[in-house]
Amino acid sequence: MEPKLIIHGGAGLALSDPDRAQSVRIALAQVVNEVQQALSTGLSATEAVILAVTRLEDEPRYNAGTGSVLQSDGQIRMSASVMDGAKQRFSGVINISGVRNPVLLAQYLQESPDRVVSETGGQYLAREMNLPPYDPTTVRRLEEWFEQKKSGIVQRAGALTMGTVGAVALDQQGQISAATSTGGRGFERNGRVSDSAQPAGNYANDCCGVSCTGIGEDIIDEAAAVRIVLRVTDGMNLTEALAKTIGEAKVRNRDYGVIALDHHGTVGWDKNMPLLLAAYTAEGTVGFSF
Repeated sequence: MEPKLIIHGGAGLALSDPDRAQSVRIALAQVVNEVQQALSTGLSATEAVILAVTRLEDEPRYNAGTGSVLQSDGQIRMSASVMDGAKQRFSGVINISGVRNPVLLAQYLQESPDRVVSETGGQYLAREMNLPPYDPTTVRRLEEWFEQKKSGIVQRAGALTMGTVGAVALDQQGQISAATSTGGRGFERNGRVSDSAQPAGNYANDCCGVSCTGIGEDIIDEAAAVRIVLRVTDGMNLTEALAKTIGEAKVRNRDYGVIALDHHGTVGWDKNMPLLLAAYTAEGTVGFSF
């Protein structure tokens, strides 16, 4: 099986600056090239999505890991999940603080009897893993928070061009995995839970894998990732499954985007937002959705 990869760096408004758009393409392409090379030398699908999301979490331009947005109380709380399609195993962390790569905690929980933990449980887990304390706050995100605090206007997530990150991979053994990580909506109520650490936003089986980005509440209401995966599992091709699911979302005024891979190696994406920042392997090069 020829391995494949698709990643995203969020969804939102159009990038009006051509130079900025090109810089995002370069950043995404670097991740795709690195992970695709590793897949070609035998990396598993789960290892590949962990590697991809870790790289994206370390890039301050995205709302995940370093560069995560601040909640209403000025704190950063991050969520991430991993879905191993071959094992049908989901794991995740919800609203954790003080770590560099939330997806690594989600990965660790793949082999735990307790596979989703939140807040304080995440802090205990980080200590168990001997992870050093880390502050993911950036000057840009602090400035955004101060502006929202001053204006009292809370933007919908779609107004943030750089958002949630995710990856879906197909490895040489034909196995599929997905991983997603986010800093949340920004300025949200304390305790709000995003879609990124739920099957609604990150799901895979042996037929298909999906990672979502956009308005988390809309993704949860639509059970978007699960809906697409089940449609492919039931015999619908990936292109049709994406189109039908996004079409239903449009009728209900939901705002989100998705990336996906099926067991045939078909790469797909769709959106109900102006922009989806996705990059993928395409005939020996890197393709983009924007």
